[in-house]
Amino acid sequence: MARILIIEDNVEFRDVLKKMLERQDYEVMVASDGEEGIKMFRDNPTPLVITDIIMPNKEGVELIFEFERDFPDTKIIAISGGGKGAANDYLNAASNIPNVKRTFQKPFAMDEMLQAVKEIVG
Repeated sequence: MARILIIEDNVEFRDVLKKMLERQDYEVMVASDGEEGIKMFRDNPTPLVITDIIMPNKEGVELIFEFERDFPDTKIIAISGGGKGAANDYLNAASNIPNVKRTFQKPFAMDEMLQAVKEIVG
């Protein structure tokens, strides 16, 4: 089964998403912010990255542009619950980046996330 990197600063949300994917036999790595996530990815690339948009240290949009530049074949699912602006604003901006295959506004249905992951990496 495919490996997935989750980059999410909310510990509880990250753990729920990780457990859900592991139950589907995906190998899951986790990072708590964009800086940790990109370092982890450079050491151990994955075909899919699920990243939050609003995070400390390195924001998700900045991270997504870095993936687009350095790892153009990596597929990304962007998620956001919003920040200073509406979540849809952040997700609409992210959806225009070619690596971003799907976007989800928090909270989202886990079965929809699983379906998206299966469509993207099998």
